[in-house]
Formats: sequence, C-alpha cells, structure tokens
Amino acid sequence: MTSYNRIRNNTTTILYFFEGGHTFLTAKEICSHRLTIVTGHYGTGKTEFSVNLALALAGEGEQVMMADLDIVNPYFRSRERKALLEDAGIRLICSSQACSDADVPALPAEVLTILENRDVRGVLDIGCDPVGARVLARFRPKILQEDHQLVYVLNANRPEVRAPENAIAYLRAIEATTGLTCGGIVNNTHLCGETTEHEIRKGADLAERVSEETGIPVLCHVAEERFADHLRDLREPVFPITIKMKKPWEL
Repeated sequence: MTSYNRIRNNTTTILYFFEGGHTFLTAKEICSHRLTIVTGHYGTGKTEFSVNLALALAGEGEQVMMADLDIVNPYFRSRERKALLEDAGIRLICSSQACSDADVPALPAEVLTILENRDVRGVLDIGCDPVGARVLARFRPKILQEDHQLVYVLNANRPEVRAPENAIAYLRAIEATTGLTCGGIVNNTHLCGETTEHEIRKGADLAERVSEETGIPVLCHVAEERFADHLRDLREPVFPITIKMKKPWEL
C-alpha cells in the first residue's frame, strides 16, 4: 500500500507520495517551468488548482508570485484568498484596485514583474474562455522569452467540454487567442461537495482521450486529499488539494 508523508505549514498541506521509498510527486515536478499559465472553461476549478499550486510551490521553498488575470468571472477569484496567499509569502497581483470585486479590463504594470523576475516561480490565473485569455496576447512576446507552460484544466462535468471534440475545440480557441501552445492537461473533474472517486476517474478518461488526439500530455489529476490514496493506480500523478475557494454566499 502506498504511504505518504505530510509537510504542513500555516496555510496548506503538501503531500509527498512514496512508492518503494521514492518520492512520487511534488508541485515542482508537476509544473516544472518557471511560469505556469492556467486556463480552462468556466467551472473547471482552474482557480482552485492555481491557488493550491502556488501554496504548494511556496511550501516547497520556492519564491512565488501569483497573478489574478481573470477579467471574465466575478466569482471564485484568486484575489478572494489574498490574505491566505500573502501569509504563505506569495505576492498576489490583481487586475483591480485593492483586489476588490470590481472587474476592469486594465491590467497592472506589475504583471511585467512576474514575467521578468527569473528568481520567482509565477502562477498566472487566466480568464475562463478565449475572450478572457485575450489578456495574455499583449504579453505574448515577453512570455515566449521565458520558461513557460500553458496548462489547460478540464472538468468532465462541464457540458461544454465533456465531449473530447468540444474540449479540444475549446483548447484550440484558447491557443489561437493567446498565440501560445498548450503544454499540459490537468484533470480537475469535480462536483464541488458531491465529488466522488468515480467522477475523478471519469475525468481521467476524458483527459486521456484529449491527450491522445492532441499529443499534449496529462500533467496530473487533481483530487481532494481524501481521495488521493484511492487513485494511486492512475497513470499520471495525483495532485492532492484542500479546498481554498469559497462560494459567493460563504464569503
């Protein structure tokens, strides 16, 4: 049976899996590039993944900056967890004054800092459709000069992307808008509080089919910690998370 150790700081728990005494997973191994650009359809949980990734990287000793560049979705924004992120030593860059709920299309000049400072690991949380992803287009020349990876988050329970052909079409639209090439698929299939192991495995099947059609590798399967040990047979690593984002009525 696979065992795992936990390293806990005041903000998050990082799980390191061991198989025969060897480390099976770290956040740095899943997202090995300096810049991780996270995108996906609305409701995929890309912000939950982004926040957990940033916290895990910080917990592994990395200097981390995170940019909330989602100008489309008014809910489930990285900025809602500003205090949590800053407590972990993560600098958060937002697209509105004082990280408030007022959405404006203008982006802060600080975004250049995360692109140019090669001493930091950057996590960029991008808008949830090709329109939202358009904010990246203006930074494309700078991004292409850096070690980066565009990550596409999938949730097989979203009607718009539950069929492989639709998921691929959506992915290609984001690539066309940003001018960037996707380097990895993240399965984050969930039903919020109703998520089951079956749902995650359903998402793994979808991610595999999209990967086979596009040649883009599956980076990991996102799952709450309570499911992690039950998913160790999946081909790709599991990235265990704890839920950080709150529903609007819980704020």
